[in-house]
Amino acid sequence: MTSTGPLRDPAHRVSPKAVRLWLLESAIAFVLLVGGAVLAGVWVGGSGWPWVPQWLAGHPWLLPVIVGALATPFLAAEPFVRYAVHRWELSGDVVYARSGFLTREWVFVPVSRIQTVDKAQGWMERLLGLATLEIRTASHAGSSTIKGLDYQVAAGLAEQLAHRAEALRDDAT
Repeated sequence: MTSTGPLRDPAHRVSPKAVRLWLLESAIAFVLLVGGAVLAGVWVGGSGWPWVPQWLAGHPWLLPVIVGALATPFLAAEPFVRYAVHRWELSGDVVYARSGFLTREWVFVPVSRIQTVDKAQGWMERLLGLATLEIRTASHAGSSTIKGLDYQVAAGLAEQLAHRAEALRDDAT
């Protein structure tokens, strides 16, 4: 079968609560980046090393300010762009998922090849009522992960996929 045009978007978005999860993850990344820049500025600022630029040696507080200023737009926009991009769909006998922020990934997983379907929840996901659906096949390349689903949606989809995969395997024997 050949394609007659660009890939269409999968039908379903992830949960809007996923934006909160990704904002929380961005806030943690911001604290770690700026905190690391503060430590690096303190360490390098009073070192007297000749290879350290003069502006940094004399003003070590500039390093975390610059890191924060450069990271803030990216970390603030990333959750919203990620929400706009992440989608999924179960159509016929194929799970179609699209993800990716800087690079996009389209994954088609035939239900007949699914070996396991798992739900996973980190502590932040559990706090927000979200889950990650992990669809595994014998081939790593055919596996897929759908992050940011409402827990009930993930549970229902996992059950539906498990039943469909079992029915397709039984029909094939």
